[in-house]
Amino acid sequence: MSKSAVLDWRASMDELKSSNKESQDQAFLSLSEMTKQPVAWAYGVWDDLLCLISEGDNRQRSIAGQLLCNLAQSDPEKRIVKDAAVLLGLTKDERFVTARHCLLSLWKVANAGPRQRNVIVDGLVRRFKECANEKNCTLVRYDIQCTLRRIDDLTPDPQLRSAAEELIQLEEDPKYKKKYATAWRGASS
Repeated sequence: MSKSAVLDWRASMDELKSSNKESQDQAFLSLSEMTKQPVAWAYGVWDDLLCLISEGDNRQRSIAGQLLCNLAQSDPEKRIVKDAAVLLGLTKDERFVTARHCLLSLWKVANAGPRQRNVIVDGLVRRFKECANEKNCTLVRYDIQCTLRRIDDLTPDPQLRSAAEELIQLEEDPKYKKKYATAWRGASS
Protein backbone atom coordinates (compact mmCIF):
# COMPACT_ATOMS: atom_id res chain seq x y z
CA MET A 1 0.00 0.00 0.00
CA SER A 2 1.36 3.39 -0.94
CA LYS A 3 2.24 5.94 1.71
CA SER A 4 -0.28 8.40 0.23
CA ALA A 5 -3.10 5.81 0.48
CA VAL A 6 -2.30 5.30 4.17
CA LEU A 7 -2.32 9.06 4.73
CA ASP A 8 -5.59 9.40 2.82
CA TRP A 9 -7.57 6.99 4.97
CA ARG A 10 -6.01 8.28 8.17
CA ALA A 11 -6.71 11.89 7.21
CA SER A 12 -10.26 10.97 6.22
CA MET A 13 -10.82 9.26 9.58
CA ASP A 14 -9.56 12.40 11.35
CA GLU A 15 -11.97 14.52 9.29
CA LEU A 16 -14.83 12.13 10.06
CA LYS A 17 -14.26 12.72 13.78
CA SER A 18 -14.44 16.50 13.38
CA SER A 19 -17.58 18.44 14.23
CA ASN A 20 -17.54 20.18 10.83
CA LYS A 21 -20.32 18.75 8.63
CA GLU A 22 -18.53 19.55 5.38
CA SER A 23 -15.40 17.77 6.62
CA GLN A 24 -17.51 14.79 7.67
CA ASP A 25 -19.18 14.69 4.26
CA GLN A 26 -15.86 14.82 2.43
CA ALA A 27 -14.44 12.10 4.68
CA PHE A 28 -17.48 9.94 4.05
CA LEU A 29 -17.18 10.35 0.29
CA SER A 30 -13.47 9.55 0.36
CA LEU A 31 -13.77 6.55 2.65
CA SER A 32 -16.79 5.24 0.75
CA GLU A 33 -14.84 5.39 -2.49
CA MET A 34 -11.83 3.68 -0.90
CA THR A 35 -13.95 0.88 0.58
CA LYS A 36 -15.73 -0.06 -2.64
CA GLN A 37 -12.99 -2.68 -2.92
CA PRO A 38 -11.33 -4.68 -0.14
CA VAL A 39 -8.70 -2.67 1.74
CA ALA A 40 -5.74 -3.76 3.84
CA TRP A 41 -6.31 -1.09 6.51
CA ALA A 42 -9.78 -2.16 7.69
CA TYR A 43 -8.63 -3.10 11.18
CA GLY A 44 -6.81 0.23 11.46
CA VAL A 45 -10.19 2.01 11.55
CA TRP A 46 -12.48 -0.74 12.86
CA ASP A 47 -12.43 0.21 16.53
CA ASP A 48 -12.68 3.92 15.72
CA LEU A 49 -15.83 3.26 13.70
CA LEU A 50 -17.34 1.20 16.51
CA CYS A 51 -16.55 4.04 18.90
CA LEU A 52 -18.20 6.60 16.61
CA ILE A 53 -21.32 4.42 16.40
CA SER A 54 -21.68 4.55 20.17
CA GLU A 55 -20.30 8.02 20.94
CA GLY A 56 -20.53 10.12 17.78
CA ASP A 57 -23.17 12.59 16.73
CA ASN A 58 -25.96 11.36 14.47
CA ARG A 59 -24.01 12.06 11.26
CA GLN A 60 -20.93 10.31 12.58
CA ARG A 61 -23.01 7.32 13.72
CA SER A 62 -24.63 7.06 10.30
CA ILE A 63 -21.35 7.32 8.42
CA ALA A 64 -19.54 4.93 10.76
CA GLY A 65 -22.29 2.33 10.40
CA GLN A 66 -22.24 2.53 6.62
CA LEU A 67 -18.44 2.34 6.49
CA LEU A 68 -18.35 -0.65 8.82
CA CYS A 69 -20.80 -2.38 6.48
CA ASN A 70 -18.48 -1.54 3.57
CA LEU A 71 -15.51 -3.01 5.45
CA ALA A 72 -17.17 -6.41 5.91
CA GLN A 73 -15.52 -7.46 2.65
CA SER A 74 -12.11 -6.57 4.14
CA ASP A 75 -12.56 -8.67 7.28
CA PRO A 76 -10.75 -12.02 7.02
CA GLU A 77 -11.05 -12.47 10.81
CA LYS A 78 -14.85 -12.16 10.51
CA ARG A 79 -15.03 -9.59 13.32
CA ILE A 80 -18.24 -8.34 11.76
CA VAL A 81 -20.04 -11.48 12.96
CA LYS A 82 -19.57 -10.30 16.54
CA ASP A 83 -20.02 -6.62 15.72
CA ALA A 84 -23.20 -7.15 13.69
CA ALA A 85 -25.10 -6.64 16.95
CA VAL A 86 -23.77 -3.06 17.05
CA LEU A 87 -24.94 -2.44 13.48
CA LEU A 88 -28.33 -3.99 14.13
CA GLY A 89 -28.58 -1.83 17.25
CA LEU A 90 -27.89 1.21 15.10
CA THR A 91 -31.06 0.41 13.13
CA LYS A 92 -32.90 1.57 16.27
CA ASP A 93 -31.09 4.91 16.47
CA GLU A 94 -33.07 7.84 17.89
CA ARG A 95 -32.51 9.68 14.60
CA PHE A 96 -34.49 7.73 12.04
CA VAL A 97 -32.36 8.76 9.07
CA THR A 98 -29.28 7.39 10.86
CA ALA A 99 -31.04 4.11 11.54
CA ARG A 100 -32.25 3.88 7.97
CA HIS A 101 -28.83 4.50 6.42
CA CYS A 102 -27.41 1.61 8.41
CA LEU A 103 -30.35 -0.68 7.74
CA LEU A 104 -30.10 -0.18 4.00
CA SER A 105 -26.34 -0.96 4.07
CA LEU A 106 -26.56 -4.27 5.92
CA TRP A 107 -26.73 -6.24 2.66
CA LYS A 108 -23.00 -5.54 2.27
CA VAL A 109 -22.29 -7.45 5.46
CA ALA A 110 -24.49 -10.34 4.36
CA ASN A 111 -22.65 -10.43 1.04
CA ALA A 112 -19.28 -10.99 2.78
CA GLY A 113 -19.85 -14.70 3.47
CA PRO A 114 -22.21 -17.36 4.82
CA ARG A 115 -21.62 -16.65 8.52
CA GLN A 116 -22.07 -12.93 7.97
CA ARG A 117 -25.20 -13.58 5.92
CA ASN A 118 -26.73 -15.76 8.62
CA VAL A 119 -26.15 -13.25 11.40
CA ILE A 120 -27.57 -10.36 9.36
CA VAL A 121 -30.60 -12.27 8.07
CA ASP A 122 -31.38 -13.54 11.58
CA GLY A 123 -31.02 -10.00 12.92
CA LEU A 124 -33.28 -8.55 10.23
CA VAL A 125 -35.96 -11.17 10.89
CA ARG A 126 -35.82 -10.35 14.60
CA ARG A 127 -35.88 -6.62 13.87
CA PHE A 128 -38.95 -6.98 11.62
CA LYS A 129 -40.82 -8.78 14.39
CA GLU A 130 -39.86 -6.43 17.21
CA CYS A 131 -40.48 -3.06 15.53
CA ALA A 132 -44.29 -3.34 15.53
CA ASN A 133 -44.79 -0.53 18.06
CA GLU A 134 -42.17 1.88 16.72
CA LYS A 135 -43.09 5.24 15.23
CA ASN A 136 -41.76 4.37 11.75
CA CYS A 137 -42.57 0.67 11.83
CA THR A 138 -43.95 0.40 8.31
CA LEU A 139 -40.92 2.08 6.78
CA VAL A 140 -38.53 -0.04 8.88
CA ARG A 141 -40.33 -3.17 7.76
CA TYR A 142 -40.30 -2.11 4.13
CA ASP A 143 -36.57 -1.34 4.32
CA ILE A 144 -35.96 -4.75 5.88
CA GLN A 145 -37.80 -6.38 3.00
CA CYS A 146 -35.74 -4.34 0.51
CA THR A 147 -32.53 -5.36 2.26
CA LEU A 148 -33.55 -9.02 2.32
CA ARG A 149 -34.35 -8.79 -1.38
CA ARG A 150 -30.95 -7.29 -2.13
CA ILE A 151 -29.27 -10.10 -0.19
CA ASP A 152 -31.30 -12.67 -2.12
CA ASP A 153 -30.50 -11.01 -5.44
CA LEU A 154 -26.78 -11.43 -4.73
CA THR A 155 -27.05 -15.02 -3.51
CA PRO A 156 -30.48 -16.49 -4.27
CA ASP A 157 -31.89 -18.68 -1.54
CA PRO A 158 -35.47 -20.06 -1.51
CA GLN A 159 -35.35 -20.23 2.30
CA LEU A 160 -34.64 -16.52 2.52
CA ARG A 161 -37.51 -15.74 0.18
CA SER A 162 -39.79 -17.99 2.24
CA ALA A 163 -38.72 -16.29 5.49
CA ALA A 164 -39.40 -12.86 3.95
CA GLU A 165 -42.87 -13.98 2.86
CA GLU A 166 -43.59 -15.28 6.36
CA LEU A 167 -42.62 -11.88 7.76
CA ILE A 168 -44.98 -10.16 5.35
CA GLN A 169 -47.80 -12.36 6.63
CA LEU A 170 -47.20 -11.04 10.16
CA GLU A 171 -48.48 -7.65 9.03
CA GLU A 172 -52.16 -7.22 9.87
CA ASP A 173 -52.89 -4.26 7.59
CA PRO A 174 -53.50 -5.46 4.00
CA LYS A 175 -52.24 -2.15 2.61
CA TYR A 176 -48.82 -2.63 4.21
CA LYS A 177 -48.72 -6.33 3.35
CA LYS A 178 -49.06 -5.30 -0.26
CA LYS A 179 -46.40 -2.61 0.11
CA TYR A 180 -43.89 -5.03 1.65
CA ALA A 181 -44.54 -7.54 -1.12
CA THR A 182 -43.57 -4.94 -3.72
CA ALA A 183 -39.97 -5.26 -2.53
CA TRP A 184 -40.02 -8.75 -4.06
CA ARG A 185 -41.76 -7.83 -7.31
CA GLY A 186 -39.87 -9.26 -10.27
CA ALA A 187 -37.81 -11.64 -8.13
CA SER A 188 -37.48 -15.18 -9.40
CA SER A 189 -39.27 -17.71 -7.24
